[in-house]
Amino acid sequence: MTRVHLHPGGRLDLATGALAPRLLSRSRGGARVALVGARALLLAGDDVTLDVVVGVGCALELVEVAGTVAFDQRGGPAASWCVRVRLGEGARLTWHGEPFVVADGATAERRTDVDLARGAVALLRETLVLGRTGERGGALLARTRAHLDGRPLLVEDLDLRDAALRASPAVLGTARCLDTVTLLGARPAGEEPDALHLQGPGALARSLTADAHASGLGTTWRGWLAQLAPGRGGDEDRHPDRAGSATRPG
Repeated sequence: MTRVHLHPGGRLDLATGALAPRLLSRSRGGARVALVGARALLLAGDDVTLDVVVGVGCALELVEVAGTVAFDQRGGPAASWCVRVRLGEGARLTWHGEPFVVADGATAERRTDVDLARGAVALLRETLVLGRTGERGGALLARTRAHLDGRPLLVEDLDLRDAALRASPAVLGTARCLDTVTLLGARPAGEEPDALHLQGPGALARSLTADAHASGLGTTWRGWLAQLAPGRGGDEDRHPDRAGSATRPG
């Protein structure tokens, strides 16, 4: 299991599993951490778990240095990718994920659980891609669960295991890329006509495209990110630490 725990006072607890966390920079009450693949991912039967904890009043920015590919696993068990996030009171997490690609013949399950305490905010970007260039893609089941102060905020399942179903106009249609920016614990300021506002404090913005680079959600990401400034993880008084440390469809 990969572990990234940021505690009050700036103490970091990092542990390498399938992903290796690397401290990029640190600021007062915040940190910027890169997630680097420690081995080839994702292969048949892989069980990747990432445990993220951001302590009271702390700010963490997670950075992925490359996308992830679930490779052809025909004849093998499904691969699993599970993220567990816990944010303390007033904590903040920003995570701009790189594309998660499900190649032909792959079977992948992806789950994201976010537990926010009062006053905590998370901003996440997730890009799901069915197939590499020239492929139609494998089977994917993606689940998202978010709770705020112990109460459900977002519960969503996206089942793309059936090729005929995901080609339905009610799911992906002709698109093979689903890009999502999710804000949890706060509402976007101003008008965002394409955003889906949650019943509680939070919102989703989505783009369905044939190619990941065609998504127009970069502007949404930057706008919502600006709402979390100043003081997002690693932005103020950033300096290198050389010593290291201890969706609408579906």
